[in-house]
Amino acid sequence: MVAKQLSTIDQLTGGRVAINVVSGWFKGEFQAIGELWLEHDERYRRSEEFITALKGIWTTDNFTFKGDFYRFHDYTLRPKPIQQPHPEIFQGGSSRAARDMAARVSDWYFTNGNTVEGVKAQIDDIRAKAAANSHSVKIGLNAFIIARETEEEAQAVLQDIIDQANPEAVNAFSDAAKQAGKASPEGEGNWAKSTFADLVQYNDGFKTNLIGTPKQIAERIVALKSVGVDLILSAFLHFQEEVEYFGQHVLPLVRELEAATQSRRSVESA
Repeated sequence: MVAKQLSTIDQLTGGRVAINVVSGWFKGEFQAIGELWLEHDERYRRSEEFITALKGIWTTDNFTFKGDFYRFHDYTLRPKPIQQPHPEIFQGGSSRAARDMAARVSDWYFTNGNTVEGVKAQIDDIRAKAAANSHSVKIGLNAFIIARETEEEAQAVLQDIIDQANPEAVNAFSDAAKQAGKASPEGEGNWAKSTFADLVQYNDGFKTNLIGTPKQIAERIVALKSVGVDLILSAFLHFQEEVEYFGQHVLPLVRELEAATQSRRSVESA
């Protein structure tokens, strides 16, 4: 069903659809829809079968697959997606199972907000394993962006967001997330080290620290790109106005810094 739906959307939009596969961590959601609750690594094993099946249906006629969770026999989908070899497949997670799955089958790996050093460690690990599997994977990073004329203004906005958060809701999310993380073999999940302030933006967007002046944010974006981040999944407080401000005041600085870096490398290699 998913393969058919996405293939149809891809045809209708001229090749503009993608999918983000979420393995799930909140037991209550599974119970609410009557879905079997699997152990942590089994959920990722199911997701990997799901992705393998999607790719097979999209790229192969008379597709046959015999897994533990999904099975197909001599199945042909028409029309197939426009995008070649298939629409891009995104996934998230920070556990060993999540990273290993990305290194085998996913096109993109989404990770929670993090410092440059923190995300570099994840990227190096994933790409080394992907290379060993003759696979390549791109990296997306979550970030909440607060761009203001001064750093003091940006930090004041951040503090106001935190001050106005609902403590009951944030703490409930924290308890559920950290309890789920303890079920992983590593004994921690995406939010194991997240503070109350981090969890106000549920995917640790504040941790990426794209908060400050346009120049500060541009420099941090370039630093993230230098360690292997390919995409920043950006959130804003007032979306329409702040996206426009970001485009006018931050992106041009990013382009300037990128050009300067490229020029410097050309000189050094000459």
